[in-house]
Parts: sequence; C-alpha cells; structure tokens
Amino acid sequence: MQTNFSLAQLSDPDVAASEQILRRCVHCGFCTATCPTFKLLGDELDSPRGRIYLIKDMLENDRAADALTVRHIDRCLSCLSCMTTCPSGVNYMHLVDHARAHIEQTFTRPLPERWLRRWLAFVLPRPALFRAALLGAMAAKPLARFLPGRLGAMAGMAPRRLPSPSPVDRPQTFPAEGERRMRVALLTGCAQTVLDPAINEATVRLLTRFGAEVVVAEGAGCCGALVHHMGQAEAGKRAAAANVRAWLAARPDRIVVNASGCGTQVKDYGYMLRNDPALAENAAWISARTRDLAEVLDELGFGARARGTAPKLRVAYHSACSMQHGQQITDLPVRLLEAAGFAPLAVPEGHICCGSAGTYNLLQPELAGRLGARKAAHIESTRPDAVAAGNIGCMVQITGATALPVLHTAQLLDWATGGPKPEGLPEAS
Repeated sequence: MQTNFSLAQLSDPDVAASEQILRRCVHCGFCTATCPTFKLLGDELDSPRGRIYLIKDMLENDRAADALTVRHIDRCLSCLSCMTTCPSGVNYMHLVDHARAHIEQTFTRPLPERWLRRWLAFVLPRPALFRAALLGAMAAKPLARFLPGRLGAMAGMAPRRLPSPSPVDRPQTFPAEGERRMRVALLTGCAQTVLDPAINEATVRLLTRFGAEVVVAEGAGCCGALVHHMGQAEAGKRAAAANVRAWLAARPDRIVVNASGCGTQVKDYGYMLRNDPALAENAAWISARTRDLAEVLDELGFGARARGTAPKLRVAYHSACSMQHGQQITDLPVRLLEAAGFAPLAVPEGHICCGSAGTYNLLQPELAGRLGARKAAHIESTRPDAVAAGNIGCMVQITGATALPVLHTAQLLDWATGGPKPEGLPEAS
C-alpha cells in the first residue's frame, strides 16, 4: 500500500511503525474471509482491509478520529484471525492498537460511554473493586432482561456465585516436588483471580508436580491488556512496566501465563516499551521468556509423563483467538489433553472468535451475543461431555451460551495427574 506521510509525521515512532505496517498491505482481501464482524455484517468497513483504509486516512491526514472511523474500529474484536490469514505479514495488532490510542486522544465520546469506559478501565484490573462490582451485578442479574443495552449485558453476565479469594494468588514461592527443573513466575492476573481462582490453584499444582518452582512476584498484577485495547496506551504501559520490574526481581527461567489474552500482551511487552530507555531491554528480556502454560508443561515433559490415565471424557477444545492467532499455539493444548487420556474434539469453525475479546462483550453486547451463540452451537454439535479453553474471557462467554461445563485446560490436566476433580464434570460416558 502506498503511503504519503511527511517527514515530520514519521518522526513520531508510533506513526513510523504504523507506516511500515500499512506499506505491507497489498489489498488482497484474504483477511475478509476469516473476520468475524465481516461474516456477521458484510460491510467492507467492518473487515480488516476496510479498517486499514480508515486508519490510513486518519493517520496520514493527521486528523482527529471521526464517528465513522470510531464505529468500525470499536467493532473490531482484535481477534487477530486476519494476521493468521494475511500472506503479506501485516501486523494488524500493532496498527489497530495505535488507532485506538489515537481515537482515545482525539475523539470525544458521548458522556455515558466515556463514563462506562473509564469505569471498566478502573475497576476490572483491580480484583477487590471488581469483586465488589460483581456482587452488585449479581444482585441485579434477575432484572437483566429489563435493563437497557450494556447495563443488561453486564448484569446478565454476572456469575450465579462468586468463589472466595484464593491464598495462591498472594506473593509467595511454591517449591517444586522432587528435583527443581525450572523456576517460573506466574502471572496470576486480575479478573481471573475473582471469577475462577481454581485456575491458578490447578496451575500451581501442575507446575510444581512436574518440577517447577513457582513464584508469585510481589508487585506483579494486571497485564495491561484491558486498558491497552481501550486505547489507554499509557495506562497499559504502566501496568507492563510494573510487571517487568516485579519479574526482573524474581529472575525466573520462564514467565508463565495461563490466560492466553494476557499471554499475547506480555509477549508484546518488548514492543510496547521499546521507546522507554529505562525498560526497553528488560521488557524484551521478559517477553522472550514468557510462555503459555501449555508451552511450559511441554518443556517439563508433560506428554511423556502424564500416562494417559484420565477418564475418556469427550472434551471440545476451544482455541482462544489470543492462543491460536495471537501466540500461534494451535495443536499443543490438544496434544496435552490426549496425553492425559481425554478425547479432544475439534470444534467446527474453530478459527472464529467467541465474542469475548476482553471488554468487547460489555461494550458491543449485540455482536458479542451473536458470536457467542454461534460458537456454542458449533461446540454443542460435537456432543462433548465438557469444554476446555485456555482463556478466562472465553470461558465466561461460552458459559453464558451453553449448559455444558466449561473448564480451563489446566483444571483437566491437573485432575488427570493427581489433582481434585473439577466441579460440574460428568462421569466418563
């Protein structure tokens, strides 16, 4: 794609990076075939190619975002399926993140939307506040269908019960069982610690069982993805910087992330903080050592040591977009489930997003609901006993659209290798 940025514009490192991304796009349109919003709406401007044109026009003309551009960028899930499909290597993730930051700086949203976005950005990364907010949403859940738009969506997504906080999520070190083969720092996360603390508990048991010493580092918290994808770039960088400092002090061999959306973000810290002279090198060091839980289990030899003793439950594996498109991890979780003894099932149209996408299901509830129902129908068509996923957002989204038990892959692998049976699982069929 030809671009016409001035030398003055290109002196901004973010503009310079986006200009290089734009120049890789050859207008081929392969991305439209896998874009969830284009599938639903059939509008070119709701495809990656259409959004790239809007972003190019906005940045190249150095103008404030307008309502048309904002509407179509807001509808993007950042599922990154377009990056998997693109034959030219267009880094749409970095481009749309820059566009969102530009929108945040130059566009004035209606007051109710500004308040909602600020509230979400303030509450969701803070577990104590998020817990309090969920308690309020749970009280409003019976009235969800009577509440308008986003309020109804938020109340409807509230869980029926809220687990107690887990002591696992406090800063501490868990020794490896037997010989220590690796020292890892675990990102416990923010929303996940409130919605399903059993995931981190299963993760710690798994890692220590297979020879890893696990550190929950003092000062580490939210990965920054939630605010970053709402255009609040500086807030995202502050969260990233805090984690980089905390993990540097722990000096782990690996940083383990068990929520794939967070993993995609942490693996990008080197890019996020590339212009920070104090942190750029250390951020790149952290990104290079960050792995999804499945990758570390594979390094620890899970497949050879699991012994395949789990009940032969039929498990539909939902590959989160941030896992398969963001991190390019596709077959590994399935192989681990097979090694544990489960019978994994491929989900039709598995490359299409479930509609969770961070805060997307709260900010775009109508489109997210349609995608969630579509995903649940495909999952149910495989007639599984349970659903496995590696991302808490997807788990919440799918749970809202099906009666099937939805579990984190870590919970199943933990159970298969000596941990407790997860709640809600049926007996082997």
